[in-house]
Amino acid sequence: PIGGMVASAQPAELRLAEATLQTIRVPRRRGRPRTRPQVLVADKGYDSNAFRQSLWRRGIRPCIPRRRHQPRRGRQPDLSPYRCRWVIERTFSWLGHFRRLVVRYERCVEVYWAFVVVAFILICLARIVK
Repeated sequence: PIGGMVASAQPAELRLAEATLQTIRVPRRRGRPRTRPQVLVADKGYDSNAFRQSLWRRGIRPCIPRRRHQPRRGRQPDLSPYRCRWVIERTFSWLGHFRRLVVRYERCVEVYWAFVVVAFILICLARIVK
């Protein structure tokens, strides 16, 4: 993952999307790290015109399918990057193998985030060893 955030289950994911985008830091060989992706692939839960406008203003192309099919004139949106969404779902599945993350025993967000980072380290080490 290039960014992430952990919060309580109360707020909707769409409200946490902007804060999650602020955590993106992709290191480069020279200069400061990149802070915005070229394309944001998200599911239908993030379908909001305000969120799309926010992404366009930051220079990020949204790839979010509509909740309801609305006939529109003009060019159809390009949803070809959405076909790679299975990679994200597979990553969530790998995190699901860690029982401590599935059932959230930790009340402190920082401790829970530390366990998420440890889980990603273990996943990466297992991929390297193979």
